[in-house]
This record gives sequence, structure tokens and C-alpha cells, in this order.
Amino acid sequence: MNRLACLLGAMTVALTGCAAVGPDYKLPAEAMVNDSRANGDFVDADSPALDRSYAARDDWWKLYNDPVLDDLVKQALQANIALRVADANLRRAYTALDIAKDEGGFSSEASASVSRTEISAESLLHTEKLPVYNLAVGGVQAAYEFDLFGKIRRGAEAASADADVTKAARDLVRITVAARVTESYIGICEASHDIEVARHTVAIQEGAANVAQRMFGAGLGNKLDVTRAATQVDLAKAALPPLLKRREASEYALAALLGHTPGDIPSHAKSCDRAPALDRPLPIGDGMALLRRRPDIRAAERRLAGATARIGVAVADMYPTVTLGGNLGTNGLLDDYNKAPAHYWSIGPLISWSIPDHSSKLRVQLARDGADVALASFDETVLQALKETQTALSTYTHALDREETLQRAFEEATTASRQARELYSNGRTPYLSALDAERSRVQAEAALTEAESVVSEARVGLFLALGGGWQAAP
Repeated sequence: MNRLACLLGAMTVALTGCAAVGPDYKLPAEAMVNDSRANGDFVDADSPALDRSYAARDDWWKLYNDPVLDDLVKQALQANIALRVADANLRRAYTALDIAKDEGGFSSEASASVSRTEISAESLLHTEKLPVYNLAVGGVQAAYEFDLFGKIRRGAEAASADADVTKAARDLVRITVAARVTESYIGICEASHDIEVARHTVAIQEGAANVAQRMFGAGLGNKLDVTRAATQVDLAKAALPPLLKRREASEYALAALLGHTPGDIPSHAKSCDRAPALDRPLPIGDGMALLRRRPDIRAAERRLAGATARIGVAVADMYPTVTLGGNLGTNGLLDDYNKAPAHYWSIGPLISWSIPDHSSKLRVQLARDGADVALASFDETVLQALKETQTALSTYTHALDREETLQRAFEEATTASRQARELYSNGRTPYLSALDAERSRVQAEAALTEAESVVSEARVGLFLALGGGWQAAP
């Protein structure tokens, strides 16, 4: 017995010391993420509105210095429904990882039964009926599966990589939620501001209509001027419903992001009438910082790691499985179940092997092909991330240039409109000139408003492309 125990112990040590088959994962040197060009400075990022010296902070929305926005993002990161789904998926992935780690190793089973039995006499070639017996059967079985060639280990590596992919997907949801909350809140602020401007325009047009009516009453104008002025009042009023609809749409979007029903809008968000803006250049860092931050890049890299581990699983399937098992129990008459003649036990190794065939080799090749696909997808994800970020940079800087030009145009049009109204009030210019000047002012204001919205959207889009926000605690 001592010799058997020593033999089994030595076999256990020898088997557990074997290395896993298949390749150990290492990021390929030829991967696009290692390319120096991908890790360098962004192209055409010399705008004074950008800062390449450091990357945006994780809680980038706090750069707006708006406590209301900070609170809304915090609420969303705690209550957003999409995040709840992502968190549940992550918990499920970690459970799958625990299951993969528990594969193989030690397992046990116990069973017991009692029966009253009569055995067929003829089956034993007896001519007389056999007596009825009370039988008892019971025992325990235990086994230990050795991970001799690393199949279980590689499976756990693959499950760990899958969990990392799911975590990266959750992080991407966090970034998106923060960006959409910021976008919706700014949308509410901008729409409220535009509504105020539109109402001010209505007041100006009503004032101009009153002037036209007085001029007509004094014999200094004509009925056509009065009609034109009334038309301008109605056109100004017609601009209000689309703005109200835009604000309501932003409010409903914000409510959904916060996990609320459409009518449940935080009052401090509804009262905003001035969109927050940055008071400093937007920090963008460089390509290296981007590649470290983007969750989609991390997910693609982890998919490659998982695909590499699955090569080892496929290779290990071509090798034998070794299990050390034993059982102990009793099988006999119920009255004798505790006596030595009814007892039994056994212990020893079991080797099972599905002899490798052509299909086994094809499964290994399939796993290798999967790793090649994962590497290509990884490279594509890196290039796509760089392209998206570069495009977002270009969109933002050009939007700023357009906004600056339209700001000057609006100021000029406002001055011209004021001068034309004064001249018309003093009878020094026809109403049509004043009307044209006011129309130009309204058009310039509408263009500037649209440009400001584009800048706000482009700024949030750039923050989203830069990939920050998943590290920040809610």
C-alpha cells in the first residue's frame, strides 16, 4: 500500500508539472499598434484650440466647469439602462471564467440505494423460485483530471480574454453614455438660448411693425410696408415651434439616459439657457495615448489573445486525457452491508485518447486561422480608431473656424440692421432697406446658431473619439 501511495504521488507531481501545448500569447511585433507612425502626433493638430502636450482627463466633461453637467453624468453612470445591461454581461463573463477555471481537477460523487429484489431463477438455470432479498448498494467515487497538456489552462486563458472583451464593451458604453448626456444637456441649453433669441427677434419685428404702422398713420409710409412688417412678425413666430421641439427632444433623450421616463426631467437641466464651453484648449495627447485609452482597441487585442489560447485548446484535444480515480463502497444484503464481505474499493489511473485524425488537424488549423482573423481585425480597429480621431479633429477645428467667421458676420449684420432701423424711423431710408438689413441679421444669426451647435457636437465627438471616460468613477 505504501508503495502504491508513493507511485501515485510521484505520478501526480510528474503530471502536474507538464507544460501547456500551443503558443503562449505575445502581442505580435508586426501588429499595427506597434507601428511608430500610429503612436506619433496627430496630423494637422496645430490649432490653438488644441493642446497636444497631454491627453484629456478621464472625467473630461468636468473641463466644462458645469456642476449641473457633472451631476447629470454621475447620475447616468449609476442608473443608465444600457450600462446595467453591460454590467450584467460582465458579471456573466466573469462567471463563465470561474467555470472555465474549475474545469478538470477534483470531482466526486456519492450514491446509495436500498431495494427488495427477486432474481429470476431461470436466468441462473434453476427450476425453483429463488428467495427475495433486501439489497443495499452505496459508495463514493472521486477523480482528479490532470491538465497534462494544458487544455484546461488554455481554456481558462480564452475565457479570461473573453471577460476582458466584455469589460472593454462595458467601458465603451460608459464613454458613450457620458458623451450622450453631455450632448443632450448642451442641446437643451442651446435650444433654450435659441428660443430666447427667437422671442427677442419676434419682439424686434413687432417693434418694426409698430413703427411701420405709425409711419403709415402719419402719411410717411404705405400699406405695403405695414403688410411686409406683419409678414416678418409671423415668420419670426414660425421659427419658435421647431426650436421648442428640438429642446423637448433633447430633454427626452436626457431622461432616457438617466433611466427616467420622458416626463421626468431634472429641473436644473431644464433651466439651462447657456451652453457650457471650454475655457482652455482641448487636450488631445498623441497616438500612443489614444491607443492606450480606446476600449475598442483593448477589446480587439483581447480577442487576439483569446484566439491564440484557443489554438492551445485545439492542439491539446489531440493528446490523451489522464484521470486518477478511486471508489469505495458496499454492495450486498441489507443485513450485511456493514460487513467486510460486502465492501469494495479501487484506485488507479485512466487514460483516454481520441486518436488524432484529419478532422483534428483541421480544427487546429481552424483555430490558427481564427487567430489570423483576430490579428487582422486588431490592425483594422487601430487604423479605424486613428481615422475616427483624425476626422473628429478636422471636423472640430474647421467648425471653430466657421463659427469665428460667422460670429463676425453676425456682428456686422447686427450693426447694419440697427443702423437701417434708425434711418427708417427718421424717414431717411425706405422700409425695404430696413427689411433687407433685418433679414440679413436674422440669417446671420441662424447661421451662427447652427455653427455653434456644430462646434458643440464636434467637441463632444472628439472627446468620444479620444476614448476617455471609462476609467473615471461615477
